[in-house]
Amino acid sequence: MRTFAKLAELEPLVGEHIADSDWIEVTQERIQLFADATNDHQWIHVDAERAREGPFGTTVAHGFMTLSLLPEMGASAMEVLDTRMGVNYGLNRVRFPAPVPSGSRLRGRFKLLKFEPLEGGAQLTFEVRMEREGSDKPVCVAESVGRRFV
Repeated sequence: MRTFAKLAELEPLVGEHIADSDWIEVTQERIQLFADATNDHQWIHVDAERAREGPFGTTVAHGFMTLSLLPEMGASAMEVLDTRMGVNYGLNRVRFPAPVPSGSRLRGRFKLLKFEPLEGGAQLTFEVRMEREGSDKPVCVAESVGRRFV
């Protein structure tokens, strides 16, 4: 984890790779819980027997489940000590270039694209490239916009 004492320390780092998250295992149990929470029970996610004969040879995580790992990844990648809270402001772009087979391990690589001062804080835009261990192709590339307040 990379630690910043002050939010302002990020401003000169625009354009740079900031941090990598810890690895997160995407288990079938986690995929099933997401399917239950969102009522998306498509067979490629939850039917292991049928998925063995499908295009990926196993079950795969939902794209939105992969995206939902962003907060966990961000929390393990970096902390800013002088901020009292952070909020998700949205996303500019999201793509899922490769599947996430169950049992995969993922991590996020965070590059700071923008630092925009706000009253009492800043709006930060990160490019997050989620990579799957053992694969050269990212499983998700997103521009994540958040606000942090001191």
